[in-house]
Amino acid sequence: MQALVVFESMFGNTQEVARAIADGLSTRMGVEIVEVGVAERRAGVDLLVVGGPTHAFGMTRPRTRADAAQQQGGPVISGGDGVREWLESLGDLPSGVRAAAFDTRVSHPRMPGSAAHAIHKRLRRAGAELVADPASFWVEGSQGPLLIDETSRAREWGVMLAGKVAVRPGEAPRPTS
Repeated sequence: MQALVVFESMFGNTQEVARAIADGLSTRMGVEIVEVGVAERRAGVDLLVVGGPTHAFGMTRPRTRADAAQQQGGPVISGGDGVREWLESLGDLPSGVRAAAFDTRVSHPRMPGSAAHAIHKRLRRAGAELVADPASFWVEGSQGPLLIDETSRAREWGVMLAGKVAVRPGEAPRPTS
């Protein structure tokens, strides 16, 4: 079984969460983690996990990415196209691809909107079988850092996803949802 984690990150918080999720997934399957700017559409992936930061109540846009770079005072991790554009370029996913979505969000004040919910909807429209509800991981402010224990929670979420999709020899597949 093979998982692909595709992430978009401005200040490193979403990247850190993606790494923790990948670590959790690796307990039961092979995992590749890729920044969205270099991600390609891959055949033969059993699980696709996609995440990005929540900007302006949803997935980033060119303008919100430019604002993040200005706030950073220099380059950000994901300086090109974001998850929104990458998902638009995918078209329909191959049959049998399972998927999950995550985001990072500012914890205070807790604002409405979620990149993970938007990613979840787009993955479903692309034909993915969604194996979990969208997950949000919390940061202290727009630049972070992550709240205490969020990387542990992200790793546990990855372990849970792996348990839903990975099958050991002689084991029946687990229900998905």
